Amino acid sequence: MARRAEPPDGGWGWMVVLSAFFQSALVFGVLRSFGVFFVEFVAAFEEQAARVSWIASIGIAVQQFGSPIGSALSTKLGPRPVVMTGGILAALGMLLASFATSLTHLYLSIGLLSGSGWALTFTPTLACLSRYFSRRRSLAMGLSLTGVGLSSFAFAPLFQWLISNYAWRGALLLVSALSLHLMACGALLRPLSLTEDTSVGGPGAQLTSLFHHGPFLRYTIALTLINTGYFIPYVHLVAHLQDLGWDPLPAAFLLSVAAISDLIGRVGSGWLGDAVPGPVARLLMLWTTLTGVSLALFPVAQAPTTLVVLAVAYGFTSGALTPVAFSVLPELVGTGRIYCGLGLVQMIESIGGLLGAPLSGYLRDVTGNYTASFMVAGAFLLAGSGVLTTLPHFFSCISASTSRPKDLVIEPLDTKIPLPKKEGLGED
Repeated sequence: MARRAEPPDGGWGWMVVLSAFFQSALVFGVLRSFGVFFVEFVAAFEEQAARVSWIASIGIAVQQFGSPIGSALSTKLGPRPVVMTGGILAALGMLLASFATSLTHLYLSIGLLSGSGWALTFTPTLACLSRYFSRRRSLAMGLSLTGVGLSSFAFAPLFQWLISNYAWRGALLLVSALSLHLMACGALLRPLSLTEDTSVGGPGAQLTSLFHHGPFLRYTIALTLINTGYFIPYVHLVAHLQDLGWDPLPAAFLLSVAAISDLIGRVGSGWLGDAVPGPVARLLMLWTTLTGVSLALFPVAQAPTTLVVLAVAYGFTSGALTPVAFSVLPELVGTGRIYCGLGLVQMIESIGGLLGAPLSGYLRDVTGNYTASFMVAGAFLLAGSGVLTTLPHFFSCISASTSRPKDLVIEPLDTKIPLPKKEGLGED
């Protein structure tokens, strides 16, 4: 394959966007709607909320902790075979979960096996997408990740309907069939070779340089804090609403309301990320702060109208932060290191994904309600937004006439610093 000097910003990249759209729907759309199964698992296995919460948490943690494996394999083999293999594992995990007789079986099938499949699909797909775009990267990310919002809108009531008609075991069988479509998503990923690839070294050299890169490490800490509280409504909001006296179907429908708002937020934020001058990290900090505030206000709301307004606010802001979160990373480490960089970020932030939902369930078991759970989740996101302000050039002033410059690759790793141009000979 001939090497390109820079990303094409289109072409087959739009097919990669289509692949990422369906892939994000079949991974995080399923995860976000899994709160519908949460209530069923509590009743079926007669377990505490904290123990049942580990199912989704293990799945999220394995997906993120195993991301470096998917990244390394994609570097060697290309993303196509890796993602197709991940689709098989994700479907197999859901299939085996339908025969579970204990929570341990669900930990192993959904948490470990499906989580491993998600690890081989999500990170390689988004890393491949990042390599196809430069100027339109945030918009491409936003469009691809709208699959999460659309599928959350459809999957939450669909899963509730399936459970009502076929019980949770039959519903998991159909979720397994849906997950198998990840193979088709992987088939659309065409590897792209860039000239930058020859200068970044192998996976080992890339990881070593990343661990010595201060802004990258601070960004990883910020995403870990954000990840700790981000998924709490999708695991516990349905249960929280049922504690307030809501019926299961209207409670699940509120997740769909949040999903519609999430969809709008992703597209709008993707467009703003490319249109607004300055570091994308500023937009990420704004959306993260607003998401944390909306989470902390959930326990205060009691009236249905207020809860709907909060669901819309949370859906929009949480959706808006996602595309810019993935767009910040190429600015920090460059497209040549995006596979290893994204995989390492996903692995470290898995700590937050692993602890977030069980901590929320534990606080519910101790206090008897979800007030502390949602407030602590909001506090984690606010802490993450504070760390984002420490990134280089966050407070720098950039001319309004300047679009996002290519030299905003902050503290590039192992790259040469250009010598200052002689006076009178330079160009803007």
